[in-house]
Amino acid sequence: MSVVTAAPLLALLNENDNVAKSYALEAINEVVDQLWSEISNEITQIEALYDDNSFQDRKLAALVASKVYYNLGEYESAVKFALAADNYFNLDEKSQFVETIVSQSIDMYIKSSAKNYESSGSEVKIDPQLSSVFERMLEKCVECGDFKLALGIALESYRLDVVERILKARVEQDSDANALKLITYVLTAASTTVTSTPFRTSILHSLFNILMSTKSPEYFTVSKIIVNLNDLNLALGLFKKLAQEEAAEISYQIAYDLVSSATQGLLEGLHSSLAAEGADEKLLDILSGIPTCDYNNTFLFRNKNIDMGLLNKSKSSMDGKFSLFHTAVSVANGFMHAGTTDDSFIRSNLPWLGKAQNWAKFTATASLGVIHKGNLSDGKKIMEPYLPGSRAASRYIKGGSLYGLGLIYAGYGREIIDYMKSHVIENSSSVGDEDVDVLLHGASLGIGLAGMGSANSELYEALKEVLYNDSANSGEASALGMGLIMLGSGDENAVQDMFTYAQETQHGNITRGLAVGLAVINYGRKELADSLIEKMLLHENALLRYGGAYTIALAYAGTGDNKAIKKLLHIAVSDSDDDVRRAAVIALGFVLIRDYTTVPRIVELLAESHNAHVRCGTAFALGISCVGRGLQAAVDVLMPLTKDPVDFVRQAAMIALSLILMQQTEKTNSKVKDINDLFLNVVSNKHQEGLAKFGACVAQGIMNAGGRNVTIQLENVDMGTLDTKAVIGLAMFSQFWYWFPLAHFLSLSFTPTSIIAVRGQDLSIPAFKFNCHTRPDVFEYPPMYEENTDKNVEKVATAVLSTTAKAKARAKKTKKDGKDTVEEKPRRESKSELKPETKEEEKKLEPDQKDDAPFKIKYTNKPYQIENASRVVPQQLKYIAFSKEDRFVPVRKFKGSNGVIVVFDKTPDEPAELIKTTKQKKDVDAPLPTPFKVEDELEFSKL
Repeated sequence: MSVVTAAPLLALLNENDNVAKSYALEAINEVVDQLWSEISNEITQIEALYDDNSFQDRKLAALVASKVYYNLGEYESAVKFALAADNYFNLDEKSQFVETIVSQSIDMYIKSSAKNYESSGSEVKIDPQLSSVFERMLEKCVECGDFKLALGIALESYRLDVVERILKARVEQDSDANALKLITYVLTAASTTVTSTPFRTSILHSLFNILMSTKSPEYFTVSKIIVNLNDLNLALGLFKKLAQEEAAEISYQIAYDLVSSATQGLLEGLHSSLAAEGADEKLLDILSGIPTCDYNNTFLFRNKNIDMGLLNKSKSSMDGKFSLFHTAVSVANGFMHAGTTDDSFIRSNLPWLGKAQNWAKFTATASLGVIHKGNLSDGKKIMEPYLPGSRAASRYIKGGSLYGLGLIYAGYGREIIDYMKSHVIENSSSVGDEDVDVLLHGASLGIGLAGMGSANSELYEALKEVLYNDSANSGEASALGMGLIMLGSGDENAVQDMFTYAQETQHGNITRGLAVGLAVINYGRKELADSLIEKMLLHENALLRYGGAYTIALAYAGTGDNKAIKKLLHIAVSDSDDDVRRAAVIALGFVLIRDYTTVPRIVELLAESHNAHVRCGTAFALGISCVGRGLQAAVDVLMPLTKDPVDFVRQAAMIALSLILMQQTEKTNSKVKDINDLFLNVVSNKHQEGLAKFGACVAQGIMNAGGRNVTIQLENVDMGTLDTKAVIGLAMFSQFWYWFPLAHFLSLSFTPTSIIAVRGQDLSIPAFKFNCHTRPDVFEYPPMYEENTDKNVEKVATAVLSTTAKAKARAKKTKKDGKDTVEEKPRRESKSELKPETKEEEKKLEPDQKDDAPFKIKYTNKPYQIENASRVVPQQLKYIAFSKEDRFVPVRKFKGSNGVIVVFDKTPDEPAELIKTTKQKKDVDAPLPTPFKVEDELEFSKL
């Protein structure tokens, strides 16, 4: 029979007999979960029994008190009395009460431990019993084999000693594969969820030591730690050990990975130190970055699929006499040809180039740098006809050529840094002369790009001299250059110099340049940048608050930090300045790079804001966070913004759509065709506002970037880190709204969509094939633009159109010619006209894969083959496989990553067909062609 009241038992608590009290407590303990509301009225009496040191069952009283407080929902008091109950509180009991108390105990311990770690002052004393529960639960997790849970709790509570103890025990007792899984888990947690930078650094150093002490170190995981720490000494230690073990191919693969993900400062230091020790020449060559850039140029040139018809249509639709339109076509052309080294459009349109005036000429000249991006061997020769000292008369051509040179060598500036520095130093004393000012503008941007992330103090000081001359144009560029050189360093002197001068100068351009430069310096610094962020956001100058929003964006990029998101949302709806509000919304995109699927939901209401600048920022936030992802939810939010009444909102929406849909096909996203048509209609519509046409033209360039063979990936798949150059490229590109030349920075973000396998023995590219387990037509290029001419109509009509239909088509065209307001619609190639790119794509589809069937991308056991160094888009990577039986096998197990992959050649003595790179062709087949010169066609005096 169940007890309906606790009154008799509670009455016994008032007896003088301790035996009666003990009996009452034991009985109450049995019914407390049912009768807690009644028992709670006597909680003071129960607490008094616990406080009575002469009462032998005082710990039982503590347990009863704990259960009462648990049922009342007062968990802190419940934990306090449960811990006081000592052995009466059974950790092994399977009840909700015990689980809740343990959970709350761990939370309390974590809070106290975190506070002690982060506070530099006096420590909070943690209750020994709380520590005991924490330790016992960790032991229980380890005994049950739930190592990840134990490691996660230890990381949250800043207990590096526990993390080390568990990992070392697993390395000794478990298999290498299982131990490595746990180490990788800790590495991922440290990179993505640990908020304290000093603690993260300690964890990574500890992981490095644990891995290097194992019998067979997993060197690729070690390289991830090095990139996260940006530590030269650890990198040297790794390569020395690899040299001792004669693991040349592994060291080459790691070197290629570092080139694509490490800072220029680390690569330069590594190259210099290893060269001094007489390291392997091939390794040094890889670390220079030249082979990687050469492979990328080779891939982009061999596979270029440039939609010249579309580019020519844009040029003819946008009058080159207007600098806005000329700049748009220059930028779009640069993007379409980025990295391909194909400047034929400029060669064949020299009269059009001559229409450029002033800064449009600067931008057009710099676009050559985008086209030849990564051409480290010949970059300077290509730009020579325009550089200072050449016959070029225009200061804008000279300045633009120096900026273009920086774009070519961005992140790999060893060969041209001294040359660029000489121009800065020679001219910095002559600021005030307009010719020198424009030249220094280009030189400052160029040297910032070439020395990006090098933390080179000489370059920084040279640019500081330009800044202190206080000229608006060169001062703004030097401020940006200073930020790029000190990228991510958080250098205190640089921050102090720049923040102080930003408050002193009277030039808004310089203040804005310094504000953005400060954001770049604090890239990836998270909470270490908080004090500067606070000072910038509280400043009365809106330009510094603008920089404060971008500092949050870059300091917390990819972290998804709640505190940063709340702050940005607050600024987005409360700041008095529209530019600051827009910057805050854009910054959300950077903070949520890794949580991109949440962004459409977060900004959905902001997309409907009454403030046009907030709507504009919303578009960019979606474009940045979902770049290259093809996320339909983002497209759905952006489509209404393409019809916005405000021109710069439509501009932002179109650019954002192009970023999201890079390398997408109609089969991976059904909106691709409609959006391409939208861009073309806006470009060719005479009644569209200039800014909207500019956005549509640039969007076309982005959609077709790198000969339709590049995308933007903000994360390094192999390293698990953000791609610094890609993030900074996007951040600088988003400044184009006030200074169009900065649009070229987007080229830093471009990643070739390829797998380039190279032989370890000679770093050559062998011609072989690997498997793709899906349909051949899934990832093919979208059809190119074609003019709707008579010739094309006849070509389509031969099989199906009657003479009457032809006459109607001609009549329709005549009607269009007589009515300017009717927009000319593009004709896309039909499926019957599409020719397969390679012989492999001529394979017939399986019977269950008919064209009219509803489309789904699915894995198939009947793969088709792809040539080495050909196009492989990101969505395709998961279907790629290398066979162990093939002649060429990757050094590292293939896990769906693109870029350079080092392969073993199983039969190195057998001849192999090799793909010659761009550099090899020039070195072997013929001398370098004479660079074309604009003055052969036009007089520079007229430019």
